[in-house]
Amino acid sequence: MGGWNTLFGYACGVGLYLWLSPRLHIGLIGAIANVIAITMSFTTYKLFVFKTRGGWLQEYMKSYVVYGAAALFSIASLWVFVDLMGISIWIGQALAIGLTVVVSYFGHAWFTFRRIENPGR
Repeated sequence: MGGWNTLFGYACGVGLYLWLSPRLHIGLIGAIANVIAITMSFTTYKLFVFKTRGGWLQEYMKSYVVYGAAALFSIASLWVFVDLMGISIWIGQALAIGLTVVVSYFGHAWFTFRRIENPGR
């Protein structure tokens, strides 16, 4: 699912930019694209990966925490790869995305969709 979600997010951002750039600022387009991409990613993880029941709103809000942390991790990784290590932007971006997919998966597994067995005991 990580690969699909990454591809979807990329296509959503580019598609919205091509469609809306004559009318909207790129920052607003990016925000809209992120909400759509995070919603798609949350839905695919919930339904096909972690298969949790109920708790839609709570898990959706938690997914924003994970994606916010993943975005900071991605930005830091890109800085390390490109500025500190001298790796080209093309390879650095690919590495940052790959690491972010892994970090997001574990963030969702350990936080967003975590099942608490026997709550209250």
